[in-house]
Amino acid sequence: MADASMTVGVVGLGLIGGSFAKAYADAGIPVYGADIDEGSLRAALAEGTITGVLDQRTVPECTLIIIALYPAATVSWLSDTASHISPSTLVMDCGGVKRSICPHCFLLAQRYGFVFFGGHPMAGTHKSGFRAARSDLYVGQPMVLVPPETYDPAQLYRFEQALSPVGFGSYSVTSASRHDQVIAYTSQLAHVVSSAFIKSPTALQHTGFSAGSYKDLTRVAELNPDMWTELFLDNADNLQSELDLLIQELERYRDALAFQDEEALRQLLAEGTEAKLKADGRFPNTSVATPSMPRS
Repeated sequence: MADASMTVGVVGLGLIGGSFAKAYADAGIPVYGADIDEGSLRAALAEGTITGVLDQRTVPECTLIIIALYPAATVSWLSDTASHISPSTLVMDCGGVKRSICPHCFLLAQRYGFVFFGGHPMAGTHKSGFRAARSDLYVGQPMVLVPPETYDPAQLYRFEQALSPVGFGSYSVTSASRHDQVIAYTSQLAHVVSSAFIKSPTALQHTGFSAGSYKDLTRVAELNPDMWTELFLDNADNLQSELDLLIQELERYRDALAFQDEEALRQLLAEGTEAKLKADGRFPNTSVATPSMPRS
């Protein structure tokens, strides 16, 4: 049953924001939306995903505002709009990095009295735009929340309750720096590898010779260059560190092949299998840590 007191504002109606908007709309919760693409805005209005446009007139009505923009645009929008946001409103971004977003937004929230948490839904596809958005995109998926260094645990509960209609399967609470460190490996490095891997001339000959491994490695090569350029540069230090480690490992495999070192190659492959089991918590006496930070 929809919360009769809840009204949601969504800034950016692409895959991420559009999926939030559709999930809340399906739950019977009023949604106001904003997007620089008039086509997306018209489509959202026409199909009833949003009940109206999110602007300075409707922003004060919202109990939850979700910002699904690029990092710099997120900070810019909140800077321009903060004075119109009700002190009782929860505000969350959905950016793929946090150090370039959260510090600015925490200060704005403190100045104007509303509550801001960084957010990163761990779900998506290689497709983009409002047409790709779906109401069930986040069902059962993890959600990462980044609160200020000092926060009231009741605020975390409020966010979890406000997000409950979307259907997330779990929540992690961490810091902006820890988020960016981990996401450089789990997301950003994977996109770089996929983008580089598909550039082999052999890719043009893959038809009839490719199966699951090829599809898995190339799925995210079809990306939004503008968005990922900004994300990579905002997290360049962490991403460079992960790339350096990967390059070192690849050189070990290349050297084993160059020297026809059968034992070295076998050992490298065995190490990879063991690392996968450990990462998944399936290796004996191994547990997988969940990024978190103390609640104040």
